Amino acid sequence: MKSTSESKIVIGKWLMLGVAMLTIQVILGGITRLTGSGLSITEWEPILGALPPMNDMDWQNAFDAYKKIGQFQQLNADFTLADFKFIYFWEWFHRNWARLISVAFLVPFVYFLVKGYFRLSDLPKLLILFAIGVLLAMVGWLMVFSGLNPDDLYVSHIKLAMHFNLAMFLISLTFWFALGYLKTNLELKPSKKLKGLTIAFIGILAIQLIYGAFMAGQKAAQAASTWPLINGDLIPQSVLEHNIFYHNISIHFVHRTLAFLLVLFGIYWTWQVNKSGKLKRKFLPIILISVQALLGILTVLTAPKAVKNGWGIFEWNAQLHQLVAMCLLLSLVYFLYIFKSKKG
Repeated sequence: MKSTSESKIVIGKWLMLGVAMLTIQVILGGITRLTGSGLSITEWEPILGALPPMNDMDWQNAFDAYKKIGQFQQLNADFTLADFKFIYFWEWFHRNWARLISVAFLVPFVYFLVKGYFRLSDLPKLLILFAIGVLLAMVGWLMVFSGLNPDDLYVSHIKLAMHFNLAMFLISLTFWFALGYLKTNLELKPSKKLKGLTIAFIGILAIQLIYGAFMAGQKAAQAASTWPLINGDLIPQSVLEHNIFYHNISIHFVHRTLAFLLVLFGIYWTWQVNKSGKLKRKFLPIILISVQALLGILTVLTAPKAVKNGWGIFEWNAQLHQLVAMCLLLSLVYFLYIFKSKKG
């Protein structure tokens, strides 16, 4: 058994590896969505699904199953088996990376448990992470299942938002726990005021992440590929007439409005943090949110160049937009830990 300080560092680095792997998983999920690959595998086989189709007959059976859903019948009826194999790969890779994450969690967990790295107080939070991971996988399948029918062309944007934001919560919680084990290397600066501001910042960002998922699920970027106005209007009339959770232009308007609010709040947050004295990385969130806003604008403007079942400038912008959003969230979680009370 290692000393307490050594075991904490090992556990902290292990959890940081988990943060990295989960981040890659979300990136793979973005690629899967942008290439239209998410509905290519029509069954959920947590164990047997690790292997792809192994022969021509298996490939044809998988393709035939895909042909029964509306996405093939209404969007991809011209698909060849080679086209199907391309989209199948990304969904298969996304699911297999999830399986790899479970192995990277369970094997070290058992090893650390046997070797006495954990204290009794460590176990509940680690089991919580595992439970959320299992729940995330189940929500992911429910999301996919929502599009496996003759009528829908894509997965439910509501379930997509649930899946994505649950992943964001898992990444953030894993990062928070990791910081707790590595806190001897952190520059702690307890402040109730800055803690409250950071919580508010995260709250606004969390709502924005939900609407980002709505934008992705509804293909709402293509509904208004103009900036700064939305198809020539500051506030489109349809915003006042339609549901902000389902109508593309309404979703688009809310997402843009929240973006402006986030930038303004980010400037205020940075001003308040800067007033509090010297602190490393204090300008990181405002830098990230500025890059995020720019990428959002570019994503909207390049939306007409979206490549069906492929990859181009729009897909690059959309993927980077998502990646920077994750980095922004983690930067705020970091500062929330920095500002929390010494007992918190």
